Formats: sequence, C-alpha cells, structure tokens
Amino acid sequence: MKASNPLVLFNIIFCTFALICISTTQGQVCNKPQKGSTLQVFHVFSPCSPFRPQKSISWEESVLQMQSEDKTRLLYLSSLAVAKKQVVPIASGRGLIQSPTYIVRALVGTPPQTFLMAVDTSSDAAWVPCSGCIGCPSSTFASEQSTSFKTLGCEAPQCKQVLNPTTCTATACSFNTTYGGSTVAANLSQDSLKLATDIIPSYTFGCIQQTTGNSVPPQGLLGLGRGPLSLLSQTQSLYQSTFSYCLPGYKFSLQHKSLNFSGSLRLGPTGQPIRIKYTPLLKNPRRSSLYYVNLLGIRVGPKIVDIPASAFAFDPATGAGTIFDSGTTFTRLVQAAYIPVRDEFRRRMGKTAIVSSLGGFDTCYTVPVTIPTMTFMFSGMNVTLPQDNFLIHSSSGSTTCLAMAAAPDNVNSVLNVIANLQQQNHRVLFDVPNSRLGVSRETCT
Repeated sequence: MKASNPLVLFNIIFCTFALICISTTQGQVCNKPQKGSTLQVFHVFSPCSPFRPQKSISWEESVLQMQSEDKTRLLYLSSLAVAKKQVVPIASGRGLIQSPTYIVRALVGTPPQTFLMAVDTSSDAAWVPCSGCIGCPSSTFASEQSTSFKTLGCEAPQCKQVLNPTTCTATACSFNTTYGGSTVAANLSQDSLKLATDIIPSYTFGCIQQTTGNSVPPQGLLGLGRGPLSLLSQTQSLYQSTFSYCLPGYKFSLQHKSLNFSGSLRLGPTGQPIRIKYTPLLKNPRRSSLYYVNLLGIRVGPKIVDIPASAFAFDPATGAGTIFDSGTTFTRLVQAAYIPVRDEFRRRMGKTAIVSSLGGFDTCYTVPVTIPTMTFMFSGMNVTLPQDNFLIHSSSGSTTCLAMAAAPDNVNSVLNVIANLQQQNHRVLFDVPNSRLGVSRETCT
C-alpha cells in the first residue's frame, strides 16, 4: 500500500513514534484533547495501554497474578501504616507485564517529553526513569535535553523532606528507597510538569538512576498522597489539595475488550460533583499520606453482618483501620471482618450453589445463582456496589468469584483496603482541606 494518502501517512508516523500505537478509531478515543485540569485515566489492560500483555493469557492466570501482586502490596501497605521512616509504595504492579493498574499521560521538561505515569493515592513523590538509568526500561527522561531541568543539592529545602539521603552534596541530593519488591536510587530534581493543560514549573521529583527488581512503573509514578513532596502539596495554590478520579472498569478476561477506554483524573475543586455523599477523612500521623476512612459495617442483602467493631477500629498506633487505595486491585478485609462477610454471602447464595476456590478467592460458583446486594457502610454515607464491583467472571461465564479476600495473615494484617475494583465506575473525590472523601456512581468513559 502506498503512503501517499495523508491519513495513511499519519498512521504510519503515529504507530512508529507514539507511545500508544493503536488504530485510528481507537486513537481518537485514547488521545482525546485534554481540557482544563482533567486527565484521561487508562487501565493497564485497556486497548489504550502500551503495557497490556502482548500474548493471550487465560482468565485464571491473570487473576492469580493479580492476587499475587495484591498480596505483596497489602503486606507493604500494612508495613507502611506503622513504619516510622517514609518509603513510597508502588502502584499495584503486574509481574506478567511489569506495569501499574492505572496510568495517566504527563509531560515533563522543556521541550516536553511524554510519559504514561502510574497514579497512586498511597504514594507521595513523583518518580521518572532518567537517561543512563541502570535497570530502567527503554523509555527514559532525557534530562540533558530539557532546558528547565535541574538537580537539587543538599541546601535545597526539599532535600530535608527526603529521609536518609545516601549522598548529600552542594550539587546533588541522592537517596535510595524501595518500590514494593524493588530498590531505587534517585537524585532529587526539578523540572516543568504539564498535566492536561496546566503547566507546573519547577516540580520536584526523583530522577531515577538505578533500579533492581521488576516492580517500578515503566514510565514513572505520580504520587497523589498527602505528604510534603506529593502533587497535592506542591500545587496547593493551583488545585487546593482537591482531586477526584473515575476509574474505568475492565473485564478480567484479556480477550474481551471493554467499552470503557478511559476514565478521568480531575484536579482541583472546579467541576467536581455537587451531589455526592461524603465520609470524613481520618489522619494517621505515622503515615499521613494514606487516606483513612471510618468503615462502620457491611450489609449483605438486607442483613448487616455481625462484625466486631475492633475489626474496623482506627488506631494510629498500630496502623489499623480502613483506607481507599488506587493501587490494590481487590478489596482486602481483616480476618475478623472478611470471614463473617463471606459466610453471609455464601448463605444468601443458597445451598444449591456449588462453592469452589481460585487462588486467594475462596468463594467461587460454577452454576447460575441469584446474587445478593452488598453495601459498605461508612460514617456519613453508604455505598451499595453493583455486581461488577464485587464479582469477577471467567471469559466463558462458567465461573463467578466473590472478588474480595482476607488480608494477608501476618503480624501487621490490621489494615482494610478498599481497592480499585470496588471503586471502578464511581467518582471518588478527595477533599483534603475539608477532610472528607466523597463517592458517587458514574460511568467512567
């Protein structure tokens, strides 16, 4: 085919040089013009993601892999809840494809270089793999080509916000940290950051020099926590420490393409929903970046499950309580909460249903059944979940599982995590100045 047609020529150039190489029709959806302070959010398995698996894997394989990665993240979040020194967790990765769950397009430097960065509500700082990085993927930030780039030295006040720098000189504030199962060595740096149509000059981030392990997001991380180096802290005058997201759903059969290509990340108070229910945000001084809420109970069908109050009690000293997290896939409840919820769910499913297991999921069915409703009861609001938010189905439809599990059985398993599957197709609003979190139903497209 000759490339004399301008559209054909555009497609050749686009698929050669763009980060996301897809058909023209999908390209129109995946590359919508960004407006105001709203970014597109992509699921890593969506047709818009360059990190989706290049080979077909079974439903069972994908679910087991996600469970494995979630378990690692839960252990990590639990340790963070009681840790005295600050470390930054990675968004829930996928060992099969080494990428996060949700990504957004960000532009770094002058002239701008495009990256698809992980979004993580339990992380603070931003991280970008830089040119010359040992162990990083091929997509790295060419800092030497940016006229606005600078490495921060020991005298910079931001260096004091990084605990335990390994090297601190007049020209470089270097430090090591961990990302799940990986280690990262980085220099504290500054450059221009563009999100949607907003340009944030002199944004402070970690310029990664070396990594080990496969947990680091391939094109960087954008931290949406509440710590001093987070996006919220660095843009208080612009976004007033307020943001919301609507996470698009994606079928857990990789052969099935979801109709939802993207969701949205809306920064700042402008355009946020007016009709939305709120629950207060709680703050753990030991881990101030985590978004704690007060979960009071769970209703399965019409029955409020009998769960001891201690299972949900917020305790900054131990890290116990409930958080909303964008990087965990499946909700995890401590044993004292999960077991009665699971048992009531099984009871409502009826004696004729066949119970089986799949990896960490212990409540699966292989016959058609009537599904009970499920409601999470928070202080000030109730959230009744559609079935797609608490069930997963095999590609053939022969197996259905309750998409929740017990927290890892270890000494720090005191944390309940409301994960991204349960948040999908909802607008989740983080209003830090008013110390509240809001949830409302929304189709994320």
